[in-house]
Amino acid sequence: MIEKETRERIIALIHQEVVPAIGCTEPMAVALCTAKATEKLGCRPEAIEAQLSANILKNAMGVGIPGTGMIGLPIAIALGALIGKSDYQLEVLKDLTPEALAEGKQFVAEKRIDIKLKPGITEKLYIEITCTAGDRQATAVIAGGHTRFVESEAVSVETEETAASALPLNMRLVYDFATTAPLDEISFMMQTRDYNMNAAREALKGNYGHNLGKTIDRPLSKGIFGNSIFCHIIARTASACDARMGGAMIPVMSNSGSGNQGICATNPVCVFAKENENTEEELIRALTLSHLTAIYIKQSLGKLSALCGCVVAGIGSSVGITYLMGGDFHRICMSVKNMIANLTGMVCDGAKPSCSLKIASGVSTAVMSALLSMEGKCVTSAEGIVDDCVDKTIHNLTSIGADAMCKTDEMVLNIMTTKGC
Repeated sequence: MIEKETRERIIALIHQEVVPAIGCTEPMAVALCTAKATEKLGCRPEAIEAQLSANILKNAMGVGIPGTGMIGLPIAIALGALIGKSDYQLEVLKDLTPEALAEGKQFVAEKRIDIKLKPGITEKLYIEITCTAGDRQATAVIAGGHTRFVESEAVSVETEETAASALPLNMRLVYDFATTAPLDEISFMMQTRDYNMNAAREALKGNYGHNLGKTIDRPLSKGIFGNSIFCHIIARTASACDARMGGAMIPVMSNSGSGNQGICATNPVCVFAKENENTEEELIRALTLSHLTAIYIKQSLGKLSALCGCVVAGIGSSVGITYLMGGDFHRICMSVKNMIANLTGMVCDGAKPSCSLKIASGVSTAVMSALLSMEGKCVTSAEGIVDDCVDKTIHNLTSIGADAMCKTDEMVLNIMTTKGC
């Protein structure tokens, strides 16, 4: 068993990275920063300037803002100033009322909000909000993490979460912790099931996004795909994403600053465990393995990148499902390699309703990769970017996502902001 001090540090890391969130985390982080700047100002702002990194802008342009029926940053910023509370973190807008929404719409209509790219930074997660009222002004800055406030004059161009970088993970450590930690120390992971499976259930009560989850559940789809565990996994995962991207006021448990990653690391594991009749202990350990694997990959990938988060969380859910199938460390490493051989290069083109389609692709690959690993099948080091060492394979993936795809990121943002239609 891993020594107690190391276990405590890993548990602290999970608590830092797996947290509740309402709505897409990028606009919520901007709303959070606005709430903090407003609190520092001490009164209702008359004007708000938002200077953002390209990745924040990309991930906030086309996503629904919970409870508003609207998309994008202006309404998120307005509500952050009017009713946001920084103490709520990524649930910053949970006090929304119809009256506040009407005020927010008026604030936007009065063109009090100016949104622009922050020049001269390389940090991919950067939010700077300046609120003005008369001759008074207050600024708040978030950088390196969705809830990580920093002093504006002390911002590094390459800020990272210090706690995450202080505990470098590897696949063996992730596996050993998830499979040997005392159950009472990790039982809190069931909260991810409670939040994210509830989001899937609540999604069925409305029509959100592209309704992918509901579509897969309908008779026509069952006639095509069958009424299988595989389809149930995709439907429950896509439904939660449909609701979240469609602006439902439903909290989810996020992972590494992404609600979709939290959903993708949770729901496939929960559905498989239920239908495979795994024990509660096995489910807790599988969820821990899934979420901690995603956290590990994000340590070298970064909070935001050109690589779709469903690749990261899909790897997590694949190893969780492999464990539930009875797979050992060797089989789990095979699942990781199978995933990376397939999904490398899936581009993130912002948070939006169609993210559920990408999540469905990631989840289907997760199940397929787990099945292959249990059959003793694994992509070899003679193929693509896969290496004999699982950790090297992961770092090959993250090097592509964090470094090689930077030009792709720029082009995606340029396309998104210059579309004529």
